[in-house]
Amino acid sequence: MLGLRFPRPKRSPLELLRSTLFSCSLVLFSQFALALVPWLFPFISFLAMLPIAALIILVTILLGRFLRRRLGVSASAPALVLFNVLFMWGVYVTIIRKAIPSLLDAVLNAVCALLLYGLYRILSGDLGTVSHSSSTLESGQNEFVTLNVQCEQSSPTLPRVRYCKSCKASIKGFDNHCPAFGNCIGNKNHRLLIVLLAGFLIAESSYTMSSTKFLTKTADAQRIESILANSLVISTMLFCILQVLCQVLFLIWHIYCICFNIKSEQWVNLMQINWKRCPEFQHMLEPQPGSPLEGDQVGHSI
Repeated sequence: MLGLRFPRPKRSPLELLRSTLFSCSLVLFSQFALALVPWLFPFISFLAMLPIAALIILVTILLGRFLRRRLGVSASAPALVLFNVLFMWGVYVTIIRKAIPSLLDAVLNAVCALLLYGLYRILSGDLGTVSHSSSTLESGQNEFVTLNVQCEQSSPTLPRVRYCKSCKASIKGFDNHCPAFGNCIGNKNHRLLIVLLAGFLIAESSYTMSSTKFLTKTADAQRIESILANSLVISTMLFCILQVLCQVLFLIWHIYCICFNIKSEQWVNLMQINWKRCPEFQHMLEPQPGSPLEGDQVGHSI
């Protein structure tokens, strides 16, 4: 049989443009809404602003979902990540950079540039897509066949190949479908994902340090321009700290999975205790009709 590939569905340029503009609007709305927190609540501490900032981000997510259904346009997760990085970098270059030592300035600019390159690589690089030697992976059979492959993973010579319905492709070494990057994580880009997570942590931590230095130097400034600039710096600091908290958990999670040689999706399936999805458990739970141990085996298995 001819090898089959399942090409990823392509959207028209107009759809891509609408999605990009919608994503950019959401980023600008969320960032300027965050800037209102220090402007409206200058009397509360920075730590007290964190839950308010988290609530604003949650409201923005819910608003984005509502508008997506009403307007019939979807946001692009990679575009959201990209515009947030560009917004943070833009605030740094235009406001914070003048108060930062040259070494820290070089580190932050280099990390931001590498992040943009890493985003490009994880979006455009090879996922580890494989071809199939038969036409059995058609609608209604994809999950059955790929689950068989998953359960045969007890042999180290067999590759783990899973079919992703979002990417319309079968991925060798499939770990998970990453919503943030809108792409699958497999053998070819798993290391890049770890590097990107570490890069985001370094960039956002460096940005927080730079923002702290800037705010310390401009603490006594009372001009309206300084107040507006400080509000924008504080809001992006809030966003970065919330991002760091989430990304630390994701990084620890992936390191844990690497140390125990387990894929993210496998761990989730194990936690769900969905035994019937694997053929060997089906055989144990569903004996042949007429077997004298039929009722007993099923009862003990369950």
